[in-house]
Amino acid sequence: MSRFYNIDPSGDATQGVTVELIAPDARNNIKSILLTNVHATADATVTLFIQDDPESGVTSTYNFLSTVAIPLDTALFLDDPSMFRFDELYGLYITVGSSDTVDVMIST
Repeated sequence: MSRFYNIDPSGDATQGVTVELIAPDARNNIKSILLTNVHATADATVTLFIQDDPESGVTSTYNFLSTVAIPLDTALFLDDPSMFRFDELYGLYITVGSSDTVDVMIST
């Protein structure tokens, strides 16, 4: 089974957007993630991270990628399943820049 996301901040000029790809407490068996910059004229800035959601409100965040620029009309393929083995306390999130358009395909 795969999950597909089209992430587009819709022209918010001041900030990007963060999207929950996999919720905390959800089982995951990620084999690979494909991040595709579908913008034809600019690089996309991407941060991919896990974060917990404790009742205390103080979260722990760990980045897989931090503000990585994906060139226009290209993709970044992450295919080491051991990298994506994280506790169910954490969810998987992506943040993209304010004018970036990114497709995400998660293979499980």
